[in-house]
This record gives sequence, C-alpha cells and structure tokens, in this order.
Amino acid sequence: MSDHQRHSALPDPDDQPASLTVRVLLAVMIVGVLVVVGGGTAWWIYSQKPTAQAARPAGPCPDTVLHVIAAPEIAPVVQEAARALNDGGDCGPVGVTAQDPVVTASAPEQPDVWIPSSSAWLRISLVGGVDAYRVDGDPIARSPIVLAGPTAIAGRYAKGDQTTWMQLMAGVAGHQIPAMTMPDPLHSTVGMLAVYAIQTAMASSTPDAGIAQLRALTLRSRLKDASADPEELLKRVAAADDANAVANDVGVFPITEQQLITYQHGGHTIPLTGSFPSDGLIEADYPFAVSTSTKHAELAERLRAAIGKPLLTEAGFRTYPMAHTTAVPERTDKLLGPAVQWAQYRTLAFQVLLLIDASGSMNKPATDKAGKPTTKAALLRQSGLAATELLGDETSVGMWFFDTPGPKSPPHTEPVPFGPINAKVGAGTRRAAMAAAINGYQAPNQAGTPLFQTILDAQAAMRPRVAPNTITLVIVLTDGADGESTYSMPKKTFLDRLTKSQDPKREVPVIGVGFGPDADMGTLATIAKTTDGKAIAAKNPADLASAMAKAFLAAHAATPS
Repeated sequence: MSDHQRHSALPDPDDQPASLTVRVLLAVMIVGVLVVVGGGTAWWIYSQKPTAQAARPAGPCPDTVLHVIAAPEIAPVVQEAARALNDGGDCGPVGVTAQDPVVTASAPEQPDVWIPSSSAWLRISLVGGVDAYRVDGDPIARSPIVLAGPTAIAGRYAKGDQTTWMQLMAGVAGHQIPAMTMPDPLHSTVGMLAVYAIQTAMASSTPDAGIAQLRALTLRSRLKDASADPEELLKRVAAADDANAVANDVGVFPITEQQLITYQHGGHTIPLTGSFPSDGLIEADYPFAVSTSTKHAELAERLRAAIGKPLLTEAGFRTYPMAHTTAVPERTDKLLGPAVQWAQYRTLAFQVLLLIDASGSMNKPATDKAGKPTTKAALLRQSGLAATELLGDETSVGMWFFDTPGPKSPPHTEPVPFGPINAKVGAGTRRAAMAAAINGYQAPNQAGTPLFQTILDAQAAMRPRVAPNTITLVIVLTDGADGESTYSMPKKTFLDRLTKSQDPKREVPVIGVGFGPDADMGTLATIAKTTDGKAIAAKNPADLASAMAKAFLAAHAATPS
C-alpha cells in the first residue's frame, strides 16, 4: 500500500491491529503571556522556568555528541532511526529526548537538532532568535488536525470523514453535541493550530469580522474544558467503557490524525471517529531544524536520512502535504493573538442586563461590511442575534429598549424579563425570547434618548442581584447622547447621581458601546471610569459587531464579585 493510499481516509477502528499503544504525555504547564508584538514578531515571556529536563540533558550516555529534541509523538520514530547510527543501541553519538515544544522554546540552551510539532515553534522560540536554526527541505512529517469524538455521536457534526468548524459551532450552541473539549492554545500545538483554524473558518463565513469573532467566541464560551491535554483526553477515553459518558464528559475534541490512528490501533472499548474540518483544515508539521551553532551538522544529516518514510508511515504520520490546507501564518502575532484571546476568556456565572437604544436615529442609513445599503437598526439586529448565541448557559439575562416616542412614555420597556437564559419564557426559553425580540427590533421614526435615566435605573435594578463569584453588569448600546426626552438631565446632575449611587460592596460595571459617529463617547468613558466598566467605540456603524465582541471580551475579563 502506498503512503497516499494508507492515509486517503481515516481508518476504521475495527480494522486496526492492536500493534501500537497510546503514549501518555506529561503535560508541562508553563505560564505564558503574549506581551510584546513588534515588527511582525510576537514573543512569549514565561513567568517561571520550565520544570522539565533541559534541552541538553545530562544522561547516562557520555559518548553522545548530537543532542536531539523531538516532540513526544514523533520521538519514538527518531529514536528508532538513531539506533541505526548508534550500532543498534540507545547510547551512542546520537541522543534523542522527547520534549513538548513549549518547553524547548523557553529552555536556556538549544539542541543540535529540534523536531517540534509545528514550524511555528521555531519562530516562537526564545532561544537564539530567528536565526538559531537552519531548515533545509520540507518537514519530515505532517499530521492534519481532525475533530475526534465517540463514533456514537459522530453523525451529529460530520458526514463520513468530513465536517466544518461552523457545523461544530452550531451543534455545540444548539446542544446537539453534548460537549466539546479543547487543548490550551498557549501550551499545545494542537490547541494553537485549532484556534487559528477556527478563526480562519469563522472569518470565511461572513464578510463582517465582528460577526466572525462572535461566532468564534460562541464556540469558546461553550467548551466543557478549554485547557485539556490531548493525550490525557485519549487516556481517559481509553479507560472508559460507556460511550454516553464519554460523549458528555469529553465529547468532541481536536487531535492530530497520528494521535487518532495510534488510539485506533489500541483496540479500545470506545471507538473514536475523526473528521476533517474542510473550512479550516490545518496541519501539524515536523521540521528537521539543525542548530546553526552545532559542530555535528554532517551527523545531523545522516540522522535525517535514517528517518525514512516507512518508519513515519507505520507510526501514523503523513510524509506529504494534504490539499486545501490553511497556511500557518509567518507572523507569530497572527497565530498567537487569537490563542491569547482564547486562553484568557473565562466562562463564569454572569448576570447581564442589555440596554438597547431604540431612538429614532437608529433608522438612519448605514452600509454593512459587504458594502450594501442598510440601516443602523438592521445592523443591530444582525449583530444582536450573533451576540445572543454567545451568552453561556450559566448566564442570567434581561433586555430593555430605551426610547420615548411620546411625552408620557416610560424611559424604557422590558421585552425580555431578567432571569436564567435557559428558563422558560412564553412558549420557549429566555434565549429564544431574546433572539425573537432582537429579530423584531424596530425603532420609531421620532423618539428621544433617555440614556442617563435608563443607566441609573439599570444599575439600581442589578445592584441587589450582585452575588459572590458572579459577574453582574450592564451593557448599553447607544448611537447618540441623552436628550429629546422628558427624562433628560444635565450631564453633571447625572454623573453626580451615578457617583453617589455606587456601592463598593455591590459593584455593577457599565460597558458602553457607542454606535456611530454621534455617540457621546466622552460621557460613556466617564460612566465606564465611574463604574469600573469600559467604553467601546464603533464610529463606523458597520463595526458594531466588532464592538459587541469587544464588549463581551471585556465582560469576561471582569473580576467576580
């Protein structure tokens, strides 16, 4: 069987011999933060030294001269090839150490040869700078990221071996998929590549970058676990005997095709099915990187030659690239930016009151991201529907519209009463009621903007709901300033009342989204400062979705009460 034929489709687990076992990796957790982006290069600064062995370990083989570090899943193949240069033994001129790339990237010394699980690690590495390694030729191996899950639920998100990240997002949001688990993108190659693939898929689904970000955050907000180790997940699945329990506990998760094949070779009780996400197919590649300072480059080339295609194919790797894959960006900030945002997002218990401007100015014309004429109200309906999906199941929420179409009109109405998002409201859930209210949102042609009174009322309504370990906040979306209503008040009067109403023991931050060029961003900024909230500008109405995505990110960065 040719290399191409062997990997033309994911193998059926029932047809696999029990010849290989799953390698369980010890996850090395290093606290990493993206702190500087400059000149197209992103650098990770680690707040603690790695606890794993150094890049040049002192081992029992004193005759070793070529120190090789390889990603744990490919290390056995490299070790087998090294034996051919070590007269059949583990000791000799070539020493191979299995090490997660995140550890090698921050180790104090560089190896003579580094084979990480992605070429991106060579650019991320803090050791030696971008010229520390020389890579001649193509990567020695590749393995695409697949979405794996118990075979019993595979039909809910895939057709055969094909799926999409969009389909997965919809299935998770709609509870057709009971659970999804992801690795930490700051410490795992699979997690880092999967998050970038998700961002790419969502960006290709809409011309509006804000809507795309909301869709990606929707998937992030529904994860059962956002920092799992892929090999630990496989270990848990391998030890299980109940497919339903696995579906609810682990669910669907990304791993490399090689990891899946290795699992399938093990003949475990719970079969896993893998599917390729066609809207964001991305590969882990394994470059053979030789240190520019090594004195044993010739021996390194002999090792590369010894790592033959049969060894790699037998271990479940590909030795050729798949078609239509998503390219890993050369600029590391493009890769690590989404990873940091994803890792910093926290799923918390939320209590949110949404205040939506329904004044007459919302009917003014606007242009969407595709260049089509529309209105600000229509853009709000589109962005608002995407935002309702983002709210997690642990959220309690309510929604007010504020406007005064007549002199005796109240400052705000309550189309969706406050309560748990999945609780029953009418014939459906509160989430469905919110979607229906936003979908039916209409602004009167002539209506005032009682912004100040609505914010004061909203804070007063939410303050008694403040509870320990819960984020309680108000999100207000407005396209103008307070005025043209019987509830209007001088700005100083409003700010004095707002300041006096604050309770340090019952804080209710206000996140203000200014929609369009006429929004009073100065006042929104003052409100944010007074309430420990945030002011976000969408001066171009077409940027509303991006502003709403920033608002939700700000909310998830808040500190629980």
